[in-house]
Amino acid sequence: MAVGNVGLATRHEARTKAGFKTFLSRYFYLCMSLVLAGLVVWGFSRTVNDNLFHANPPRPLLLWFHGAAFSTWIVFFIVQSVLVRARKVSVHRTLGWFGAALAATMTVLGFTIAVVMTRFDTFVLHQKDVVSFLAIPFVDMIVFGTCIALAISWRRTPEYHRRLIFIASCQLMDAALGRFDYIFNHNLFYPGLDLLIVLGIARDLVVDGRVNKVYLYALPPMIILQSLAVYAWRVNPAWWQGITTAIIG
Repeated sequence: MAVGNVGLATRHEARTKAGFKTFLSRYFYLCMSLVLAGLVVWGFSRTVNDNLFHANPPRPLLLWFHGAAFSTWIVFFIVQSVLVRARKVSVHRTLGWFGAALAATMTVLGFTIAVVMTRFDTFVLHQKDVVSFLAIPFVDMIVFGTCIALAISWRRTPEYHRRLIFIASCQLMDAALGRFDYIFNHNLFYPGLDLLIVLGIARDLVVDGRVNKVYLYALPPMIILQSLAVYAWRVNPAWWQGITTAIIG
């Protein structure tokens, strides 16, 4: 009986592991798209009312377009994940060109609104020491735009394409995570979004038994750029002051 019970327990454990592996294989990206959406809602619900809807003085109109575009991306990410799971590949690919145009618009908007809002904060709200923060949105848009461009290039290689879209979407999460004072004050928004990407690495280890090369090539330079952005923001070295002065005027 003891041997039989052990064998039964072993088979049950094996089925559980196989079921978990199958779930991750099929639903990881869909689940993560919902997690990202939840983070956006949670984070921005803390500040969007005072900083956008009922702001005094009113924020530049371009900020509304920026918010709409980036919110649309989160919805797009969810819809694309659903279409893959529903095996609507042709619809997924067609809609992908809308995503490409949206991502290009977001990248331009991201750089532009960073400058516009920095000028607004400096000259209208008379806030001090905000110019150096430009490093954060600039790096975000560099990483996001690069990942999306590579994802488009490798759209016929799903193993690369889906991970690049995932990484690009995670990079945007610093805006949501930074709405929490403790995370913002201790520069933890980048480690937070990197942890989301690490979940993708963990998924690969469980499902495939190895880490996809996209993560191996993408994550190290991302961390370097993120560290440089935080350094430029917090330390504000002379070389960065020269760049921001030329940008802001």
